[in-house]
Amino acid sequence: MRSLLLNASYEPLRVITWQKAIVLLVKGKVEVIASYDRRIRGVRISLELPSVLRLRRRVRVTRRFHQVPFSRSNIYLRDKYRCQYCAERFHASELTFDHVVPVSQGGRKVWENIVTCCIECNRTKGGKTPPEAGLTLVRQPKRPTYLPAHAITYGMADVPRDWRDYLYWAD
Repeated sequence: MRSLLLNASYEPLRVITWQKAIVLLVKGKVEVIASYDRRIRGVRISLELPSVLRLRRRVRVTRRFHQVPFSRSNIYLRDKYRCQYCAERFHASELTFDHVVPVSQGGRKVWENIVTCCIECNRTKGGKTPPEAGLTLVRQPKRPTYLPAHAITYGMADVPRDWRDYLYWAD
């Protein structure tokens, strides 16, 4: 179970583990906006499992717009969940990332050498370059200058109902 953490201004900050949510609650740093239908019991305490929490004090969020952090999820966002070899769109669980120039040939783990790839195309490519494997890239990978606001990446069907009022949805 996860909990949605909101700033004091009700701006969504991040998704946290239920354990972190309980720690913040016990320390008095948050208030519970909504709870799941489950309880956490300890020796001296019994609490409803928080679904949505709001910080009691506003934290200043510094966003580094000039540099997008390198991560698997940001690679998927940059490539719009499309395999960069067959151009098909997939769910995140059906994707991996691929080194365009394989590590065995000196390829590095950088924005310009990593692309989103489906499992089948990844098997076809193996430890070869795209031309060696008979594949072509949909587009050349590059470092993004920004990503859409997808810091909290859940599919609409996966989001707990209590969270929906606090998240921004794109159609």
